[in-house]
Amino acid sequence: MTSVLPGSMIGIIGGGQLGRMLSLEARRMGYNVCILDPTPHCPASQVADLHLRAPFDDPHALQQLADVAHVVTYETEHIPIATLRYCATATVLRPSASLLETVQDRLTQKQFLSAHGVPQARYAAVDDERSLRTALQQIGFPAILKSRHSGYDGKGQARINDERDLLPAWATIGRVPAVVEGYVPFRAEVSVILARNVSGEVRYYPVAENVHRHHILHTTRVPARIPNAIHRRAEALARTLAEALDYHGVMTVEMFLLPDGALLVNEIAPRVHNSGHYTFGACVTSQFEQHLRGVCGLPLGETTLLRPAVMVNLMGELWEGGVPPWHVVFRHPNAQLHLYGKDEARPGRKMGHVLILGDDTDRLLREVDVVLAELCSSEQRPQTNDRPALHRARQSALPDGAVFRPGDSRGPLGI
Repeated sequence: MTSVLPGSMIGIIGGGQLGRMLSLEARRMGYNVCILDPTPHCPASQVADLHLRAPFDDPHALQQLADVAHVVTYETEHIPIATLRYCATATVLRPSASLLETVQDRLTQKQFLSAHGVPQARYAAVDDERSLRTALQQIGFPAILKSRHSGYDGKGQARINDERDLLPAWATIGRVPAVVEGYVPFRAEVSVILARNVSGEVRYYPVAENVHRHHILHTTRVPARIPNAIHRRAEALARTLAEALDYHGVMTVEMFLLPDGALLVNEIAPRVHNSGHYTFGACVTSQFEQHLRGVCGLPLGETTLLRPAVMVNLMGELWEGGVPPWHVVFRHPNAQLHLYGKDEARPGRKMGHVLILGDDTDRLLREVDVVLAELCSSEQRPQTNDRPALHRARQSALPDGAVFRPGDSRGPLGI
């Protein structure tokens, strides 16, 4: 296979924060980037060379993407399979369409895990209220009901503690096909981020330990506080899945660590992942560069952790009292601020993250709490600094048909 080398065009389906960070690393490495995303000012469009502003299934935009891109990848699971199949026939697509078809349906993913002997929580398929009742008789209480498609960051999920929660939970997920899982009383949530290239080379990042709030990742600490033997077992489970899927690029496997030391696989993410953001600043090779290496057919980079780290997500709630006082972050010389360039801050929306490096992750977690408290302080907030409004004004000032350049968010071909 011929490697896709710097100077080539990389196509990315999806223009969110993951696409943004992939684009930043791609441009640093000398690649050009074309984004396909329907959102006018999506985060990745601000740093990409081209932005095809169209739905993921728009045939005209897909043809344009295939015409300009030497390889196409994606930053989200929520892409029509027909879109990826088209890309696979028109250009090089990595990871594959069949892989995403296995992973994006929760039931299919769980059946795949079972077929490969991978430990996971007990589960049952749900198609209607009757099958939900039958499943709960089998699984027992408490349980977690999850829609089969399009769920992320807690969306499409509901906990069922007893019979009284059954109908409200069914309504919460929209009465759509789902799976019900037995509740797992875990000791910790961990994630393994690995990379695999087209030659079958595999590299692992240090296992991350994650804390979620309201089903959304809050903090990641690295290295995880687990024995070496569990670390190796987690890596082995992730490698089993990557090889079974013939995966190319960066893949994340989320797991539950039980009190007895057992590991259960919770979910496979066929992409770079929020819990791997620490690699962008704390490792020799970021997960974003590594993904590009994997899909471009290049040797993989070193994954050594340069220094222990804690990452905390910045949610839209921080903006409720106005623009956060970013200067407080820079008072911490070991902190790095990453903002995603999103126009609108909403509760529950990831707007950025802060990465803090040091030698003691317990101390770093305490420092994270201090940073968040300072960002929430009304006394520290600037009076006027509406960056999203300024960004929108700057974009609207562009004339129609303007040449598209990095930093713009207008499509080059009227899309």
